[in-house]
Amino acid sequence: MKKLIYLITMVIAFSACTNDFEETNTNPYQISGESLKQDFNHVGAFYSSMLSQIFGNQVDHNLTNVTFAQHLATPTPFVGGVNNTTYYIRWNGYWAREYNNVMAPAKQVIDIAAADGYDVFVEWANLIRIVSMSRVTTYYGPILYTNYGSTGSALYDSEETLYNAFFSDLDRIISVFSANTDYVGLNNFDASYGGDVSKWARYANSLRLQLAMRISKVAPDLAKAQGEKAMADPVGLIETNADNFNISLYGQKFHPAQICFEWGDTRMSATMESILIGYKDNRIAPFFDPVSDMSLVTDHPDWPYKGIRNGAELVAKDDRLSFSTIDLSFNDPAKVTKRKVMSADEVFFIKAEAALRGWAGAGDAQANYEAGVRASFELWGAGGVDAYLADNTSLPIDYNDPVATGAVNDFVNQITTTVAWDEAASNEIKLEKIITQKWIAAYTNEMEAWVDYRRTGYPKLPPVYQNSSNSDWGIIPDGEAIKRMPFVNSEREGNAAGVADATAKLGGPDEIGTRLWWDTGGPNF
Repeated sequence: MKKLIYLITMVIAFSACTNDFEETNTNPYQISGESLKQDFNHVGAFYSSMLSQIFGNQVDHNLTNVTFAQHLATPTPFVGGVNNTTYYIRWNGYWAREYNNVMAPAKQVIDIAAADGYDVFVEWANLIRIVSMSRVTTYYGPILYTNYGSTGSALYDSEETLYNAFFSDLDRIISVFSANTDYVGLNNFDASYGGDVSKWARYANSLRLQLAMRISKVAPDLAKAQGEKAMADPVGLIETNADNFNISLYGQKFHPAQICFEWGDTRMSATMESILIGYKDNRIAPFFDPVSDMSLVTDHPDWPYKGIRNGAELVAKDDRLSFSTIDLSFNDPAKVTKRKVMSADEVFFIKAEAALRGWAGAGDAQANYEAGVRASFELWGAGGVDAYLADNTSLPIDYNDPVATGAVNDFVNQITTTVAWDEAASNEIKLEKIITQKWIAAYTNEMEAWVDYRRTGYPKLPPVYQNSSNSDWGIIPDGEAIKRMPFVNSEREGNAAGVADATAKLGGPDEIGTRLWWDTGGPNF
């Protein structure tokens, strides 16, 4: 009997334990799924990581578009001087970075946000997709966008299809943003605009204008329609530095600073030296640090900055480590906390070109040109903008490499336009002024500078000194510049049918000398 009573007691006790097992074994300090949902964390947590990947790393950025645009150059003869900087492609990582770290999480967060009815989060992710893919396509041409996420051999979008898709998606994005300017859901996750949806709408509209101008030579009617649409949209454009679209560094160091100061693998370019010193451009001081060895600048001692020619013949890194670094402030995460993607100066320069092309709503070309220069000087805290804009005599200077023997790496400046606007000049000369200033102002965001150079031929950049292009990736004729990056090996091996179709859409071989759709090689007007 005692045994029976004992067993019954144990059963009851065990039942009681199991009945409240879930309650008593739940961590009261654990964040619940419901809590995450209430605070938007289940969707918002994705965005900082997506945005932080837009620029890529040293290989994706500094050894590709930065050196191709000729803002920075390397003193390092990587792989015996036969590498990306001399047009032999050894590193090609931007594709994987953007698809793995932007497109993949964007798809995931869009699905989650859409299921919960968070339209603003959905379109914020869609906008980030466009930011990323509009840059990726400037490397490769046809890419995966509308077919992204499909199974099997996914076909790439042609560039024409791609830009039409961008414009269509921007229509929807801007519409949703415009209807939700009082939305506060982004506040805790938006390090760029502090959750201000109206500013995101303004950026999206400015992006439309940028993409429109990019295709202005190959699809002039579409470009004009989209450009005029952007300039007429009541959401406005980025036309003050307060509205600039910057991406937070999230406490990390500006990555070219690590490359410059810790590794010694990047320096000021010779092209920057030629243009900035020749034009007596005071932005040189916040851009770069002067040299300590004045023997390097005997030809311009009043402007003690020295750069390296892009694609230079190099022997040892130590030969040119004493050349100008980027400004030391970039090495301090407390001083440089963000990186620009689009700024007011770029919008003004686009409008200046739009005025030359007769786009309605663009305003006056000179007024926009000068506003762009002023906005850039303001952004960098440089003085003397009035004298700079009035200078109708100064020209970029010839470059001399003080380390190399003879004329190795030297070049003669080919730019013959001054800074001062000349209303009587041809549209071609006016365009050269606009794009040259746009190129300078693009410092720290060189992608569009490389685009503009391919699209317009401006600024007149010196060709690489050492051209290592060959049949492996395509030959660039001497005196010409690289046009694109080849499709990546992972896609060639894993999506061979897609790459074959993309190559057909490219309109030429999958080589670095094949022009992209918008890079017509034809006249600017």
